[in-house]
Amino acid sequence: MRPLLPRCSLASLATVFGSISASRNKLVTQTAAVPPLLYFRNTMHYQTEERGRPHSPDYRIYFKTSEGKYISPFHDISLIAETEQDKDVPTKKPKKNESEVLFNMVVEVPRWSNAKMEIATKEPLNPIKQDLKKGKLRYVANIFPHKGYIWNYGALPQTWEDPDHTDKETKCCGDNDPIDVCEIGTQVCFPGQVIQVKVLGILAMIDEGEMDWKVIAINAKDPDAKNLNNIEDVRKSRPGHLEATVDWFRKYKVPDGKPENQFGFKGQFKDKDFAVEIIKSTHEHWRALVQKQTNSAGIECKNISCYESPSKCSADEVRDVVKSVPAFDSAHPVSPDVDKWHFV
Repeated sequence: MRPLLPRCSLASLATVFGSISASRNKLVTQTAAVPPLLYFRNTMHYQTEERGRPHSPDYRIYFKTSEGKYISPFHDISLIAETEQDKDVPTKKPKKNESEVLFNMVVEVPRWSNAKMEIATKEPLNPIKQDLKKGKLRYVANIFPHKGYIWNYGALPQTWEDPDHTDKETKCCGDNDPIDVCEIGTQVCFPGQVIQVKVLGILAMIDEGEMDWKVIAINAKDPDAKNLNNIEDVRKSRPGHLEATVDWFRKYKVPDGKPENQFGFKGQFKDKDFAVEIIKSTHEHWRALVQKQTNSAGIECKNISCYESPSKCSADEVRDVVKSVPAFDSAHPVSPDVDKWHFV
């Protein structure tokens, strides 16, 4: 049996990890790396398509290629972001001063916003939707002095925190989601945007007993990216930013009547190399997931590009999934309570 992903992908990952131990009525065109054909990787344009009514339970953001093929942002966007190259030309080995590894990040929540948007891991094609709690749309509280999320928040595609895997350091199991990313750049992104990020470090948050890693990263195109290469650079150049991040994650559920979140490693950020090892591990768990080699824990694995995946679908099948969702319509009003301040 052939491997699930092309040999080029496996070789690239081995090299990478070894080396570092939109108007609502329009389609938004972006660039994203997708799993490559044999021996080469091309970038391709894709679009986000909104369905349903924003700020309602039926609102969805779907992803598709410029050819009109719908894809899963969870399974069909590559974890590793590689530079564009000509067709049939093998990837060139990076020079020493160009050895920075970049990862694709799917943005779910823009900075300063409150709607808890997320990749719908248990729905076909894994669109972005707003999370529900007891039938109500979820909005994160404004905990003084913060307004909504304090970074662009999202996930790394092709990663999965396995709920059957116990972390050897924290002794906690995964939270059944892709690994989360806090992007600390200056641009305010939009839901569904895919950006290439530099990983700087990682925080081990424990959410109600589950392991919920938070990768700290910066958009590679950000003006500050060249000066931020590890977690200590963030600490030195942005006093208080990391402390605010811990404080935010500790308290953000308290207004909902939940206890404060806890952290592994006494709330200290781990370095870049440690973060990449965690990413590598969650990528391997994802591979087992889409190959059906592990308990899927309710995760929907429909995809169009993961070779040998039992859940690989045709373009017609995935198109039917999207068309079953109501067409885009005007947004529902948002309660003014979303802007309320909380002091905890």
